[in-house]
Amino acid sequence: MIPFSILDLSPINQGSDAAQAFRNTLDLAQHAERWGYKRFWLAEHHNMPGIASAATAVAIGYVAGGTRTIRVGSGGVMLPNHAPLVIAEQFGTLQSLYGDRIDLGLGRAPGTDQRTARALRRDLTGNAENFPRDVLELQALLGPVRPGQAVRAVPGAGSRIPLWLLGSSTYSAQLAAALGLPFAFASHFAPADLMPALGLYRAQFRPSEQLERPYAMVGVNVFAAETEAEARRLSTSLQQQFISLRRGAPGPLPPPLDSMDGHWSPMERAGVEQALSCSAVGTPDVVQGRLEALIAETKADELMLTAQIFDHAARLRSFEIAADACGRLAVDRSAA
Repeated sequence: MIPFSILDLSPINQGSDAAQAFRNTLDLAQHAERWGYKRFWLAEHHNMPGIASAATAVAIGYVAGGTRTIRVGSGGVMLPNHAPLVIAEQFGTLQSLYGDRIDLGLGRAPGTDQRTARALRRDLTGNAENFPRDVLELQALLGPVRPGQAVRAVPGAGSRIPLWLLGSSTYSAQLAAALGLPFAFASHFAPADLMPALGLYRAQFRPSEQLERPYAMVGVNVFAAETEAEARRLSTSLQQQFISLRRGAPGPLPPPLDSMDGHWSPMERAGVEQALSCSAVGTPDVVQGRLEALIAETKADELMLTAQIFDHAARLRSFEIAADACGRLAVDRSAA
């Protein structure tokens, strides 16, 4: 059995609000802890009416404070939006409060549109291009204090909080390999470069103080239910949300539909189905088979499951089914 984890976007449902989204997030994390999930990550997005986790470090603190053993972290913090010192202090604070179960996943994208990115950063010049330098600076701030070091993260210095690099292309895969960091691929919404990125990461990996060998996490959407029809119905909320985003009108997570007919054009359908092709949708046996096939194909060291499901009870049940499926996987990883 390989580890399995959850990526949560704290979805804001139509007719609801961020306060309820956070309550649902904590409830899911508490259930996930009991079901054997290893990590619970939250993601930074901005100006998204359907996602509540913009202040990611604050949301992580809320979840970590309401759980006991599960690792809690970011999937991820969009580092170009922040000074490395600020992130070092935030996550140093989280580790000081909640102990050695905090992860720091880092992304290179803004997590929003360009206008909002300007509002976040004021100046976009060179931020994304500085990502490797900023990762190294953050890594140094979380490491031991060096003689004569004038700027320190307090708290944060000496914490050695585990860093992850996240990506949906080969760029972050190569950087993770060069720095000897674990790598998480966002195949749950951008699967096209999954296999090339994993190949480059493993081929170019250089051992580091944090990691001796490559460690790759693969993202996958899971919509599990007692019947195939219900699982596919649950998945229509995410499909609708994707279409709204691509039309330039992001909104709260909509309720599911019995059919998507008439709600998307043939071109939109093809685009959404391609973007969400790394998904396990169906009954418990179907979900188990899909996850087993994905692990066999990718040789993943860990799965990161995510699900934008409108009804909270159905969402809990889907993750419970997935946990049971992951626990029953028979995986040959000898060729990893």
